[in-house]
Amino acid sequence: MSFKNKATMNTSEITYQGELRTTAVHLKSGQQIITDAPTDNNGKGEAFSPTDLLATSLGSCMLTVMGIVAKRHNINMEGTRVEIRKVMAENPRRVAEIHVEMHFPANTYSQKEKELLEKIALACPVAKSLHPDIQQKTRFHF
Repeated sequence: MSFKNKATMNTSEITYQGELRTTAVHLKSGQQIITDAPTDNNGKGEAFSPTDLLATSLGSCMLTVMGIVAKRHNINMEGTRVEIRKVMAENPRRVAEIHVEMHFPANTYSQKEKELLEKIALACPVAKSLHPDIQQKTRFHF
């Protein structure tokens, strides 16, 4: 059964390759992502796991929305990088915490710019889409 309708197009198509590996294709661009189950859950751990992608999506989303606002306000944040640490819980197995360490390049950000970037990052669509039981712990290093 397909969920396609006239107003929307599917985002991706995912195929199970066997051996706990999937290949996801972004339909608009053709770009691919491979996932593997992690080694602590019967997998090879040779690629992002689905929960790694969940956690990584948070950091990517934060950078993207900050980039949009930075461009609008002529703030140079090129080279900003994010370190993500995912913490798993058991019973049920799920993502319990996502730690985000945001590292900005040397710059003379004003207090107003820092506050704007932090506010935008914490309100990104992925952050607002995650279940409240997933603790998001974000630190900004300017």
